[in-house]
Amino acid sequence: MSDLKETIQKLIDFRDQRDWEQFHNSKDLAAAISIEAGELLELFLWKDNEDVNIERLKEELADVLSFSLLLANKHNLDVNQIISEKIDKNNQKYPVSKSKGTAKKYTDL
Repeated sequence: MSDLKETIQKLIDFRDQRDWEQFHNSKDLAAAISIEAGELLELFLWKDNEDVNIERLKEELADVLSFSLLLANKHNLDVNQIISEKIDKNNQKYPVSKSKGTAKKYTDL
């Protein structure tokens, strides 16, 4: 079993041992991702770009990733596949010849 599949299984086991699947509908998982992403962003509020407590960063990032993996699993999405597909789409939108070294959106290239 791949490392990612093992991690997802650990999340499912943790959830199921507590009977929390009943709370993990798509809407609430998406809300949890957003809330945890806000907590992640809060770590950087009023600080320099890289001034962050690494332990807190690890915790908040783990929360975002955990809820994201559970949402993907709920919809039987292969995380590796959907990321690869998104990279392929972004390669089309952001060709190196136009996007290298700029943060412009693809519609402005």
